[in-house]
Amino acid sequence: MRRRRLGGGLEVSEIGLGCMGMSEFYGPADEREAVATIHRALELGIDFLDTADMYGPFTNERLVGRAIAGRRDEVVLATKFGNVRGEDGSFLGVRGDPEYVRRACDASLRRLGVDHIDLYYQHRVDPEVPIEETVGAMKELVEAGKVRHIGLSEAAPRTIRRAHAVHPVAALQTEYSLFSRDVEAEILPTVRELGIGFVAYSPLGRGFLTRRFLSPEDLPEGDFRRGHPRFTGENFYRNLELVDRLEEIAAEKGATTAQLAIAWVLHQGEDIVPIPGTKSRGRLEENAAAADLELTPQDLRRIEEAMPRGAVAGARYDERRMRTIDR
Repeated sequence: MRRRRLGGGLEVSEIGLGCMGMSEFYGPADEREAVATIHRALELGIDFLDTADMYGPFTNERLVGRAIAGRRDEVVLATKFGNVRGEDGSFLGVRGDPEYVRRACDASLRRLGVDHIDLYYQHRVDPEVPIEETVGAMKELVEAGKVRHIGLSEAAPRTIRRAHAVHPVAALQTEYSLFSRDVEAEILPTVRELGIGFVAYSPLGRGFLTRRFLSPEDLPEGDFRRGHPRFTGENFYRNLELVDRLEEIAAEKGATTAQLAIAWVLHQGEDIVPIPGTKSRGRLEENAAAADLELTPQDLRRIEEAMPRGAVAGARYDERRMRTIDR
């Protein structure tokens, strides 16, 4: 696995591993297979692991911590704070006040069983707290040796600039895929101007681009995508037609649609690192192979014609979740 550099000299594998689904949101979880998947990722050279305190809630950090026990030096560990949840799983809002930042970091360190976090993100921007205060607290964590680099997630260009003026931001994590390309207009130009790396979550369109699901009923019980705008009603079948077009191109390349989608993200710039999520070794190996898929300028033009920007039906979150996005 080749490597890429984010901001501040932070170097990671060119494909990371999103660990969220190992604990929540995407149907039943198997902890033994999840740990085996993380171990297999490390064997393949995928060392960039992404989690957050809210996943589970709290259980995903513990799982990742168990998986990397005794192997800390092999891992570039990223986690997040800011989406507040109760022990019962309830969502309690967004917080970015300094007291909460410090407390959240200490709790994550305990759950992960480590003495530092390589990349610590603010998961969502708190509209009630100036970003300067939040990043000021994150800067203190760096100075204390608890955090090596700081990041933001789903932040708007103005917020990114204000944050970066307080302390260098190593990475912005935001959804980016053939399904979600709105970052291309302002966000990618902003982070590139500032020398900030870009981490693309959901590069497979929350699994839609794998073409595993041929109807909404194929989604597991309890899967949050059953209520997702792009996976419901007529939107599902309109989006499936787009994926069918990609499948033709992928087949010609001897690849799966998932591999084509990840390779497309990789080809958008050396400063972009996709972190496809999976909870099985088989899917992990399929995703990792995308790093070896070369796309020619002609391939990229055909992909653009098959799935042009703005063609996807449905918003990328429901209305409640969209309200948490910084704009």
